[in-house]
Amino acid sequence: MTLIVHKYGGTSLGTAERIQAVAERVIETKKQGHQVVVVVSAMSGETNRLLSLAESVTKTPSPRELDVLLSTGEQVTIALLTMALKEKKCDAVSYTGGQVCIQTDSAHSKARITNIEVERVQKELQQGKVVVVAGFQGVDEHGNITTLGRGGSDTTAVAMATALNAKECRIYTDVDGVYTADPRIVKNAQRLSSLTYEEMLEMASLGSKVLQTRAVEFAGKYNINLRVLSSFEEGPGTLITKEDEIMEAALISGIAHNSDEAKLTVIGVPDKPGIASHILNPIAEANIEVDMIVQNVGLNNSTDFTFTVHRNDYGKAMLILKKTAKDINATDVIGDNKIVKISVVGVGMRSHAGVASTIFKALADKKINIKMISTSEIKVSVVIDEKYLESGVRTLHMAFGLGTE
Repeated sequence: MTLIVHKYGGTSLGTAERIQAVAERVIETKKQGHQVVVVVSAMSGETNRLLSLAESVTKTPSPRELDVLLSTGEQVTIALLTMALKEKKCDAVSYTGGQVCIQTDSAHSKARITNIEVERVQKELQQGKVVVVAGFQGVDEHGNITTLGRGGSDTTAVAMATALNAKECRIYTDVDGVYTADPRIVKNAQRLSSLTYEEMLEMASLGSKVLQTRAVEFAGKYNINLRVLSSFEEGPGTLITKEDEIMEAALISGIAHNSDEAKLTVIGVPDKPGIASHILNPIAEANIEVDMIVQNVGLNNSTDFTFTVHRNDYGKAMLILKKTAKDINATDVIGDNKIVKISVVGVGMRSHAGVASTIFKALADKKINIKMISTSEIKVSVVIDEKYLESGVRTLHMAFGLGTE
């Protein structure tokens, strides 16, 4: 008997009626002859409600106690879904992350799973039960409750699928799969039938909010087939799997975008070894993640050094850079927090030339100026002005023939 892991996000479990619908879907999978483990998130809005409660008590909640508080959201959902299953004559049992020994490190609010002890779950499955597990949470070596960060239930589901050697991990969301671009921007965007782990990882990290990046990394590492499906309508969804499982890789799979970008430039940087380290070390020490980096060719013993950060970190990074600029005798620091990043993703790039030139020509024809460029084996990213986001995405989607006529 094969095992299928289901994962349901908050929007899929937002009301009693939605929970009843999820129970019906789980029962249908069981009727098809599968064992089923269900991983759930808190009901939509619940995590934000709990955060607001914490902030009403203190502006600086203890990370440990905040995890204790936030983990209760999933505890409510596992109990309600299990009640719904039992009401429909389907034997089921609910467990928190701690009860099924999802072991993590001690990094509160962003813990990583280190091990799962599956004996208890396997015993319940052998008795014919559906096992409902709280996502987003675990316990560290000291028995403290930990949480995995936003979207952490995706990682819980993939980790459970790995530990239990599941046939497939099905991620049910409010969309019916992964699209060639955001359908809210590109009306003729197409649902992709399949993607490689690499492509999904790039798209997730580049702004596609369908899956948590760590969940995709986990799935790729252990070759767990992921399928993104809608919990509101029937359909095949999008399968995320190994490259050799996909019959013929498309040149370009999709266009991703990220509107949370900001750009900073240190002007007149002394052109000497180690200067990049001087600039970026204080940024890293402030726990600010740097994305794209460009350093101009040095002229007259000086150069300009540009990089992007998350828009929320723009002000903090600017303050740090102004101090650094004085320390290294740079001329000035300028910034722009009205930019976006658009990325063209596809494993087919490995064997085809001309992708970058197609991007540059398509944007140039629309008079859209490129501020920064970054490439990898299966991705080309460009930074442009925020006002050109929708036009840029649509232009590139059309340039690579990704939509229907």
